[in-house]
Amino acid sequence: MINIRPVSDLRNNYPEIENLVKEGQPVYLTKNGYGTMVVLSIEEYSNLVDQVEMKLDEADRLAELSDVRYTHDEVFGAVRKKLNGK
Repeated sequence: MINIRPVSDLRNNYPEIENLVKEGQPVYLTKNGYGTMVVLSIEEYSNLVDQVEMKLDEADRLAELSDVRYTHDEVFGAVRKKLNGK
């Protein structure tokens, strides 16, 4: 279940937010009805960052093995096509 809370809950219901985060659930915070931030446990954040770092390291290793380079437009154009089902 997605936990969406007003940012005021950090002040007013901190223990409840903390428990959700400790259980591994992200809490999405809003201000005036608009999303402003996500609260994660240190462990969840670390896992997320570690996975990204691992993928970037892998991409660097693969790039060293090839002379092929792609432009920004080529890379993100391909991503957009996949996301849009084309």
